[in-house]
Order: sequence, then structure tokens, then C-alpha cells
Amino acid sequence: MAAQRVAVFEIKNYMVIWRQLEEREFAGVMARIRGLVRCNGVGADDQESYRLDVYFLSQDSDMPDPQVDIANRRGAIFMPIDDLFAFVDILRNESPIFGHLRGDFPQWTSVTTTNEPVGVGDEDHRVGD
Repeated sequence: MAAQRVAVFEIKNYMVIWRQLEEREFAGVMARIRGLVRCNGVGADDQESYRLDVYFLSQDSDMPDPQVDIANRRGAIFMPIDDLFAFVDILRNESPIFGHLRGDFPQWTSVTTTNEPVGVGDEDHRVGD
């Protein structure tokens, strides 16, 4: 049987970690980490635990390539620190949300929502219905 190259999991929990500055090497690239959002969830096909760490880097940091370890159900992607609030907003306001670990194309490792109809928004804030 061929090795699994893609894993999809539903994100059930997340944790935001702010850092003054942490320097850490990823595959030979030194990253300057300011924030981390750890996304944990359950596999869509196997009900196993999965984790995707989204590192938010300082503006002067080099950007490592995504890290994917399908066998251990882990991954990491890297974004500029300026994207942290938009990312957390999606986690807070959308459901369901899925993590995609892509061993075949690591640069496609991602966090996604499902398809939604155009115009669907937060029902709690609509006026005049």
C-alpha cells in the first residue's frame, strides 16, 4: 500500500501564543517567531488527533517552507505577523474549519472553510429581519 500523502482533519481547538521573539531553525531557515496558532483536530477519515502549527513571523524574518509529517499527523506553515488577526478571526467565526496536511505538495498545506452561499453572514448582527 502506498504511503498516505494527504490528510484532512476538522479543527476542533486552537491556542494563540504570543512571543516577544523566538528564533528557531526550520530545514536550514532561521525564522523569527512572534506568534503561533496551534490548531488541533480530528481526522476526517480516521478519527486520529492532528495538529497544524501556524507560525507568524516578524517582518524581517526569512520564510521557511511548510513542514509536513503525515506519519505523525503534524504540520507547520508560516505567515507574516500582520496576518495573525485575520487568521484568528476565521477560527473564531467560521464552522466547520478543516486543516489540510499536504505531503504531496507541502506549499498547499492550508486551513479552509466549507463552501457557503453568497451573502451568508453572521446572523446575530443583521438588522431589520
